[in-house]
Amino acid sequence: MDRKVSAVIDTATSAAPAVYGLLVNGQWVAGTGPRVAVRDKYTLQPCATLTTADAAQVRLAVEVAHAAFRQGAPVAYERGVVLDRAAQLLEARSEEFVRAMQLEAGFTQSDAMGEVRRCLQTLRLSAEEARRLAGDVIPLAGAPGAAGRIGFTLRVPLGVVAAITPFNSPLNTVTHKVAPAFAAGNAVILKPSSFTPITACLLAEVLLDAGIPKGFLSVLHGSAEVVQALQADERVRFFAFTGSTEVGRKIQQAAGLRRTQMELGSIACTIVCDDAKLDAALPKIVNAGYRKAGQVCTSVQLLLVHESLLTEVETRLATMVQELSCGDPQDSKTFVGPVISEDNAIRIESWINEAVASGAKLLAGGPRLGAVVPPTLLTNISDAMKVGCSEIFGPVVCIVPFKTLAQAIARVNATPFGLATGLFTNRLGDALAAAQQLEVGGVHVNETSSSRVDLMPYGGSKDSGFGREGPHYAVHEMTEERIVTFTTV
Repeated sequence: MDRKVSAVIDTATSAAPAVYGLLVNGQWVAGTGPRVAVRDKYTLQPCATLTTADAAQVRLAVEVAHAAFRQGAPVAYERGVVLDRAAQLLEARSEEFVRAMQLEAGFTQSDAMGEVRRCLQTLRLSAEEARRLAGDVIPLAGAPGAAGRIGFTLRVPLGVVAAITPFNSPLNTVTHKVAPAFAAGNAVILKPSSFTPITACLLAEVLLDAGIPKGFLSVLHGSAEVVQALQADERVRFFAFTGSTEVGRKIQQAAGLRRTQMELGSIACTIVCDDAKLDAALPKIVNAGYRKAGQVCTSVQLLLVHESLLTEVETRLATMVQELSCGDPQDSKTFVGPVISEDNAIRIESWINEAVASGAKLLAGGPRLGAVVPPTLLTNISDAMKVGCSEIFGPVVCIVPFKTLAQAIARVNATPFGLATGLFTNRLGDALAAAQQLEVGGVHVNETSSSRVDLMPYGGSKDSGFGREGPHYAVHEMTEERIVTFTTV
């Protein structure tokens, strides 16, 4: 399997699906673990075959990564050059990446192109961080008895980083872990989602072509057994994980004293105050609720609307959502494609039906077709319904009225999660109060919960995890501070 991944991507829909393997020591090799079918998320037919790693291959990948790190990473400038070159190569192959994500992730054209554009930004930001990674000068002479001493800190890499990534952002979230880790001088072992491995393999190929040294990037496919084997090897010094809170807890427990970054589950809320400018707010809410079929940790799930605007918001949003096209992600007119699997579509549909049977009102929606759940808008929900108290991770937005901002803030804080909240208001005092009182990692005024710029710190609190993505912040997560002092004699 020592061949370029790109050589088989065009055959992904042929009668003989392409076979994808592992990247170890700069070579693509066949995994000797169980084989997994990768499915076209719209047709539900196999589009590729994935070979997974066994315990011996995981151990070899760690050995290679650890040896490469001990031998030494390229200097900071060269790491920046590799990442900048990767951005250029990826941009030239953007159509190939879009096609892969349409197949294996079910992304629409606009969602896939958005993923590519953001990935390019993440690579370039990481290149900048590689070149400017620095510590601080410590004013030792300001301490008693320390005359003649000087000190400074260094940011030094940790060693081997394990990046465990999700299906809902198979390119940019992968890049948010791999690129800062390498920018900091670490060796990275990537374990992408088995739902969306093709995009990760393509990214790895781009990085290889850009000049990342052998051993500084490995790709292992598989399930929990692969993660457990990585956890069992103490040479893996950092775990960067995006996924469910349940799995995050297990990874954190196994990590022990090793460091981690956890971006976990969420019930994302957006608050619409009585002074909100609906012409600006509602299009943003529709985009944030239904892009990527609602499969974003910060997708608007609960839309908290001041009771004075409730009727207008329900009426206008119902019309807007009903007009969204759904179905084949390769149709340029499609706004909402399939969710990641038919099983998940069945679950989402059952939650909607359960809510309606319990008194919720369906303002927009319709019957499921395979893995496609039509964009759904509900009102009159209760906290006891699954759609009101658990993460949907699908194209479903629920409208919840409130009387006072304090009541809305309390509703957000009542969930066990705390990733991000949007707030539409033009009252400065209300915006500042919400920023101080909301128990979340990000508060976005006159934007939705799903507002994110790749250079900003991104992460949550409570059951949504800890640590921050964003290249500048991730580089600091994946390095440690070392103090150096000199005394003149």
